[in-house]
Amino acid sequence: MSPPADLIKAIRTGLLSEVIAALDAGAQVELHDGQGDSGLPLAMACFMGFAEIVRELIIRGATVNFPDNRDSKSPLSMAIRGGRTEVVKVLIELGAVIPPDFQTGLTQQELKVAQWKAQHFGAANSQSGQGGTAPSEVEEIQVLGCYGTDTDILNAEMRQAIEEMTKKKS
Repeated sequence: MSPPADLIKAIRTGLLSEVIAALDAGAQVELHDGQGDSGLPLAMACFMGFAEIVRELIIRGATVNFPDNRDSKSPLSMAIRGGRTEVVKVLIELGAVIPPDFQTGLTQQELKVAQWKAQHFGAANSQSGQGGTAPSEVEEIQVLGCYGTDTDILNAEMRQAIEEMTKKKS
């Protein structure tokens, strides 16, 4: 088979190692669908729910954003239509822009965590298009010494820290 056919077959079977092999053999990450639109490999991986394949394709240059991510063929829309919340998280972490009032299928907390990862690990910020920021303070918690700790308080503090970061950016 040819590298493009190998790539499509690898994505359909969900085998990351074969996707990598097809890309290394020369398959283009931006293959065209039957109507001439590019992005077929990423769209397939998003719809089918293969988060690690989605990550690999984007790292190798697949376009994560359409001019309007509400477009039914955008990676974000494909993942949402397929009910693939793990893929939606990966897309946001890797810079997908979420249109205003767009339902992602994620909870508010999942959305904020994915946006935080996008900010702090170098992906474009999903709301502003900005790159990663300077590292923030991180509190180290010794798990063995936490027996009996009310984790609801820790979760509340984490949500509060995320909200404060969001307010600072606005």
